[in-house]
Amino acid sequence: MPRTTRLIALGTVAILAGCSERTSPEPIPDTPEHGPAAVSAGRAQPHAARERLARRFALALADPSFRARVKGELDRSPMPERKLHLQGFLTGTARSALRDLARAGREADAAVETDVRAAPALEFYLPVPAHRRAWRGDDRILVATAHADGEAPVAFTTAGRRVILDPNTPPDTPVLAVVPAEADFDRLSGTGQLKAGPGDAGGGGGGVPSPPPPPGGLYMTYAHFTDQFEGWLKGSPEFEVHMLGQAGTTDSLASYSCAGEHAGGYYRFDQNGLDWSGNVLLISQAQLNLYRSAHPNQNMRIFVVEDDDTSCQIKADVNRFGALIKAVETAYPQLAGGRDSTSSLRRWWKRADALQKLIKAVASFIVTNDELVGNAVESTVVGVSYPGANWVVKGESNRTTGWINLVLR
Repeated sequence: MPRTTRLIALGTVAILAGCSERTSPEPIPDTPEHGPAAVSAGRAQPHAARERLARRFALALADPSFRARVKGELDRSPMPERKLHLQGFLTGTARSALRDLARAGREADAAVETDVRAAPALEFYLPVPAHRRAWRGDDRILVATAHADGEAPVAFTTAGRRVILDPNTPPDTPVLAVVPAEADFDRLSGTGQLKAGPGDAGGGGGGVPSPPPPPGGLYMTYAHFTDQFEGWLKGSPEFEVHMLGQAGTTDSLASYSCAGEHAGGYYRFDQNGLDWSGNVLLISQAQLNLYRSAHPNQNMRIFVVEDDDTSCQIKADVNRFGALIKAVETAYPQLAGGRDSTSSLRRWWKRADALQKLIKAVASFIVTNDELVGNAVESTVVGVSYPGANWVVKGESNRTTGWINLVLR
């Protein structure tokens, strides 16, 4: 073979070999995205800072004593799914965990602290129940994070190798997630126990209040959703029900009340699966009276979201929200809202027009957008009924995403 031909062939083999190697996990170099240079160059963007913290955490887990400490702290956590607040863990107890991360990444403490401050409030835990049961504190573990819910998670081994995980199916290896905080760590008392809030009685899977507060209002007693609307890295879903009404005198919507896991008192319910039953207040009669006084002849929408990071605040793409509302309004013109109604025999929440179509939503760069589950429409309007429910939740493209039961007391 001529010399020139041999050189071309060898070069082709080298290129193909290099491409093949890049398909497998590899250690992350100290690049502007992942190394100390990123901090010194002022590039501590929240998502990049979170990824660097996840890598350092994984490296630190190579140390058996650090793993034992993490395992013990997770096992003792009083939070749902055994969650822990990352910043609190790193900066507590004389900052020893922060120094462990710095030592594992061969960096100065200040570099880790810069990323701790740049990142949003973070939590860490094993979001997959099977992983929580399987992990015994050994080095068979990955540390993963993702910029947005539903993205392919970026994970790191205890050797610092970067792995891209399937966004739909968790791996067999246990995964410790480092993600924006959803848990209400402010509800922890000084003893490490959860503070009881008004209406935090048990039952129904989500804080069923007893007795209901006078003089009543609109309650939800059952909910079923067709999907969890949550990637596996984010653990259990965080469903919220918002009562939307006219914002001032505009053609936009504002949330007048919110029921969910992190809502207070009688508005609190925690749905961790597709089904929930109990007794949760969506809006009180006093709130309804005030709304009607301020907005005569304006009705309300019942809107469900799966909250990603900020409790009882709808963080969503305004165009997606508008498209969803338009699809529902097209299918059920002037009947996609509701209002309280009274007859001589009973009180009920019935179908009504809801004029406003836009939500005053804000999408922040430090959080992911909430998943829009849908707008509730009365079953008689939809023409379909489901056992135990009287309203149907309609999502994007007017597809059915769930059904709920509403009671006006």
